[in-house]
Amino acid sequence: MAEKNIDQHLISLGIQLPPAGNPQAIYKRMVIAGNMLYVSGNVPVQNDGSFIIGRAGDTMTEEEAKAAARQVGLCILANIKDELGTLNKVKQLVKTLGMVNCTPEFKNHPEVINGYSELMMEVFGEDRGNGARSAVGMMLPRGVAVEIEAIFELY
Repeated sequence: MAEKNIDQHLISLGIQLPPAGNPQAIYKRMVIAGNMLYVSGNVPVQNDGSFIIGRAGDTMTEEEAKAAARQVGLCILANIKDELGTLNKVKQLVKTLGMVNCTPEFKNHPEVINGYSELMMEVFGEDRGNGARSAVGMMLPRGVAVEIEAIFELY
């Protein structure tokens, strides 16, 4: 099982997860295949259920977009905990695809997605929470600032 109790670690960090979400279209939030957990694209949903919308390089700053990426990470953790009953079943983050809603001129996609990556390392530790990653810019549905999908290995 997990080397440390991640659920307890969240409490010690003062991190409160938002309510778990439900798919807004035809897909599953996540799929388990063997010991791999494939998490569908998550967007930044705030505790009141509203989306963080905006476009980096236009209506939002890089720092605001980075905060939105962190919020996506919190949403992913909330959905995993809801699905599995605990975060202690997560062995490690394997791969992340981070998508940033931005102008064509915006170039700091990796810095935005760092908001998510820093959270994962804070929660799971530097080794277990740091996986392979891509960060790209594009137009995103409903005007959300960031969308992230991830793959985790489970115990």
